[in-house]
Amino acid sequence: MTNDNQFTLSDHDKATETLTQAVTGKIQYLQTLDDAVKKQDDRHVYELIDAQRYAEEILQAHESINNFGNEKLVEDIKPQISDFLSKKLIDYLNETYPFFYFEETVPGNFQFYFGNWWGRRLFGTFDVLNVKFHFDKNEYDKLSKAFELEFENKRLNSDAIERLSKENEQLQNLIDSQDERDQQKEELRAQIKEITQEKVMPWESSKQKESKQRLIDKLSHLTELDEKANSAYRTIRDNEETILALSKEDTLIGYEKQSIVSKFGTFENFEAKNETLYRDYIANLIASKE
Repeated sequence: MTNDNQFTLSDHDKATETLTQAVTGKIQYLQTLDDAVKKQDDRHVYELIDAQRYAEEILQAHESINNFGNEKLVEDIKPQISDFLSKKLIDYLNETYPFFYFEETVPGNFQFYFGNWWGRRLFGTFDVLNVKFHFDKNEYDKLSKAFELEFENKRLNSDAIERLSKENEQLQNLIDSQDERDQQKEELRAQIKEITQEKVMPWESSKQKESKQRLIDKLSHLTELDEKANSAYRTIRDNEETILALSKEDTLIGYEKQSIVSKFGTFENFEAKNETLYRDYIANLIASKE
């Protein structure tokens, strides 16, 4: 007698076939990746670890790629894959960006400096798996701004250096005018003393107080200038150190600009190259293979 309360079970043979196909697909994916690694076929490895991007940027295909599940199989060995792919890629980057100097922090992970000169800047990190620069935003913005200021015939720190230089000039004038202020203070004190001792009619006392207060205010202002002059030496020294640091930075950025122009012609061309780096590198691998 049939139990009508039992749920309908799926076809076990069909389930077996479906599972077998799924497992076989994963095995084939890993075998294909293993074969690509043994053949040193970096292009194929890039295709296998990100089939969707490869299809869109290299094959110019926009249909969805059903390979994401298989790509997750190698998620835990991404560092090893990055280490494997880095050899040819760094060689390519050294040729394409001769002014960048790459330093491997751990296997497969890289940071890079701009230039080989003294005081060079750490400019960011590089993502091997995605063939992408991650620029230090602050340093990159400085370089970009320096190129923009070329149209004004300025360097990055021109305005700041000019402002600090003017401030130092004013402070030096304040120091140099100390004797003149001392003489003015003596004259003001004498005038205050004279007004204080002067006898006036009651209806003139208000005017006398106003005159005295004006003299006191002038004396207070001169005293404030004296205090500012006393700290001027330190401020001038601090400003000079800042000006020196800003000038050095302008010099280094000048080297960077020259390097980019020498290789790419313009900053815009440099940025365009960065945007197409993945596609250009894969194309290079294909050409090398052929």
